[in-house]
Amino acid sequence: MLKRLLSLLLSGVAGTAFAASPAPHRVFIAGDSTAATYGAERAPQAGWGQKFPDWTADGWDVRNHAVGGRSTRSFIDEGRLDAIAGEIGAGDFLLIQFGHNDAKREDATRYTDPATAYPQLLQRYVEVARTHGATPILITPVARLLYDFRSLVDTHGRYTLAMQALAEREGVALIDLNATSSDWIRAHGEDGARPYFMFTQGRTDGTHFSEAGADVVACLVAAGWRGIDADAPVKAVTAAECNALSAPAAVPVSPSVVVQERDIAIEQPSPHEGLGTTTAYPFFSDATGFDLIFRKRAFHPGATIGDHVNDKDEIYYVLSGRGRLTLNDTVREVGPGDAILTRNGDRHALDQIGDEALVIFIVYQPVKR
Repeated sequence: MLKRLLSLLLSGVAGTAFAASPAPHRVFIAGDSTAATYGAERAPQAGWGQKFPDWTADGWDVRNHAVGGRSTRSFIDEGRLDAIAGEIGAGDFLLIQFGHNDAKREDATRYTDPATAYPQLLQRYVEVARTHGATPILITPVARLLYDFRSLVDTHGRYTLAMQALAEREGVALIDLNATSSDWIRAHGEDGARPYFMFTQGRTDGTHFSEAGADVVACLVAAGWRGIDADAPVKAVTAAECNALSAPAAVPVSPSVVVQERDIAIEQPSPHEGLGTTTAYPFFSDATGFDLIFRKRAFHPGATIGDHVNDKDEIYYVLSGRGRLTLNDTVREVGPGDAILTRNGDRHALDQIGDEALVIFIVYQPVKR
């Protein structure tokens, strides 16, 4: 009887200990491409949220919900804030950084007026955190590497001011990443800062980071957080220490070269979810310091370029075979010697017709996201 009673008591104690085990400590990130996580296939591009676990204290889990191309508006409209609301809880933190895509006036699905919609939507992120017992932290948008007449251009001015005003009005902690990242860029200068951004593999992108740049910005977020809260769950680091983090040497410009198309031919599905198969010839795809895409593509019988809206200007030149081109509201046949200019924002599709493969050259500049 005594043994049974002792067993029940021990069982009760164990059950109580299990039920009382602490919930995991979590830092959630809501943001855009500058904070997003990228796979190995996008290397060396990285977002600061991807690197942030390296700067958090032991025992803290980073849940990075940042996604490229999102603004305060589109992040909510796609249900991404709801997803955070379904996970976040008492004792957690929500880091909120938007602004790059909120300024895209040409896109109504993303644009927010910095005087009205932008702070109103940011307020919803703050309310989600507070409603669930978590702590919101606003982060002003990280600076771009953009110089004009040897001066760094502030591309986020009104959005930074609007976020600062909201933080003061609502009593929300704020990390002024726009200021600290601008100081970091100025410390290195226009040329010295380039290895921290995606000035690589033919890209000239002063918005997105290389792995080294993402690491510095993650460090600056940690330093900014520690600067406003000595108990923040991040490593003790200062902005000066972040600024001193080195970047790899710039990739040298590759030399002139001659390639033979038979050595680079690869079988691929038709682009833009088109039908059939193609043979692609990605000329100079590994060239560095070269901001141009030049390739040949053979569309085998039945292959198509799927109907899509362009995200860049492109030139097609028909070498052989025939095709049916849909360009916005017009449809026409194209053949050898026809050159096609399709502009950013236009809609087009291309179908191979006849028994002979449709072979085209394609020329465009990479999209700078």
